[in-house]
Amino acid sequence: MAALIRTAKDFRDACAEVRRDGRLALVPTMGFLHAGHQSLIRAANSQAPSVAVTIFVNPTQFGPNEDLARYPRDLEGDLKKCAEAGASFVFAPEDPKEIYPEGFQTYVEPGPLAGPLCGSRRPGHFRGVATVVAKLFALSRADVAFFGEKDFQQLAVIKRLAVDLDLGTQVIGRPTIREHDGLAMSSRNAYLSPEDRQRAVALSKAMAACRSAFADGEREIARLEALAASVLTESGLRVDYAELRRPGDLERPPEATGDTRVFLAAFLGKTRLIDNGPLEG
Repeated sequence: MAALIRTAKDFRDACAEVRRDGRLALVPTMGFLHAGHQSLIRAANSQAPSVAVTIFVNPTQFGPNEDLARYPRDLEGDLKKCAEAGASFVFAPEDPKEIYPEGFQTYVEPGPLAGPLCGSRRPGHFRGVATVVAKLFALSRADVAFFGEKDFQQLAVIKRLAVDLDLGTQVIGRPTIREHDGLAMSSRNAYLSPEDRQRAVALSKAMAACRSAFADGEREIARLEALAASVLTESGLRVDYAELRRPGDLERPPEATGDTRVFLAAFLGKTRLIDNGPLEG
């Protein structure tokens, strides 16, 4: 089982020790790990001899009516999955004060990349993400960090963060890992009833419908967005957004191209699921 570290000081010391002998890769998570997280750890292993995984359900990225209290947790299972995937050690602070000490008041405010999509639906979310990631980068001084493309907007914000603040950590995105039926793996999938789990496949079906329409010659953004939304609605999901954006700046393009990405967010009951992918490839 991967070694468990509980305090920020011990984590900083462990990272400093392994960095004396070589590169360090970091995989930040909020726990309740699945095969998608393990794929990040394995990718990290290919880039560095030491891999640190962090498990921290970050309170500052949850809104007042979101699922902080009920977010799934399984530290024992997570440690086993980390060991299976090759993690060197795991930082899982027992007390949030290890990350946000008494009197904490300094936050990282992200720029325009954090504005649309989840940024507009979850005010303050990316402020919390940027702050905790900046802290984890500062503690670890990792040479490289891995994040999944399922949270594509988060990945874009973090890449910009690392560059803008000269944090010295290279940020690498990895493809979304999916279930056999196309549903993107997510810790929040654990919330779904068997019936909702079947309906959740509509997210990947909506993207497939957009890709098919694009392949048939459709280039109008509004038509493709309406198509995606209709697939979600017809399957019983409540649409939060169904939008097409450019991958570089997350702005809406004048017309669809192959690298334009479909961004989806929808509710099944209280559970909010997201997904995204390019129109081609």
